[in-house]
Amino acid sequence: MQAAAMHLKILLPYKIFADRQNISRIVAVSHEGSFGLLPRRLDCVVPLSAGILVYETEAEDEVYIAIDEGVLVKAGSEVLVSVRNAIAGMGLDKLREAVEEEFLQMDEQEQKIRSVLAKMESGFVRRLVELHHE
Repeated sequence: MQAAAMHLKILLPYKIFADRQNISRIVAVSHEGSFGLLPRRLDCVVPLSAGILVYETEAEDEVYIAIDEGVLVKAGSEVLVSVRNAIAGMGLDKLREAVEEEFLQMDEQEQKIRSVLAKMESGFVRRLVELHHE
């Protein structure tokens, strides 16, 4: 009896980053911690945090990909990972550095931008209320 395998697609907003067949296991990082997927696991949807995604096939040893935040959907043997950014082709140490430098730094910048936008929105609403009372 042949062992079951998964089909993994890693999707970026502008392209398909990876499309791999015959995946025997996947390890990813969620906000709750690391978790693994095997071919016969029940279907699930998991929000992912920035980190290292690992997958393994019979033909290759472990493959490491740095991913940004996103979502993982497992439906049957299909596993779709949709993230904002991904990096591959480096050693594990370099990928971990890339996650820390690029993805986590982007989160800090986004928080600053959201803070500025919230202040602008509250100022706009306050001015509308003042105009309405005049």
